[in-house]
Amino acid sequence: MKKIEAIIRKSKYRQVKEALHGVGVNFFSYWDVTGLGNEKEGHVYRGVSYSTSDIQRRFLSIVVNDDFEEVTIQAILSSASTGEVGDGKIFVSDIKECYRIRTGEKGGETLK
Repeated sequence: MKKIEAIIRKSKYRQVKEALHGVGVNFFSYWDVTGLGNEKEGHVYRGVSYSTSDIQRRFLSIVVNDDFEEVTIQAILSSASTGEVGDGKIFVSDIKECYRIRTGEKGGETLK
């Protein structure tokens, strides 16, 4: 099993969610996060300077069986990309075990 964590633009969340559903990934967790970006300058709007170094993003946490790893990553890459700096990152790590709390069963079947 793999844990896929993705940090994406909030504006791309709907497209990513639809792409994940399209490849059969129907369960994941997400939350809003704030991070620091590479942009060092602020923007001025109506005479007031705003910092743009704090960037609002959405963090997705997805656990899939090994055979879904590549399709999940490709779904995120294709739907979250704008081609601009700040599109986000994807991190993949191994999951040792998974348990379904209700029944106590374990293994990859718990993800279905």
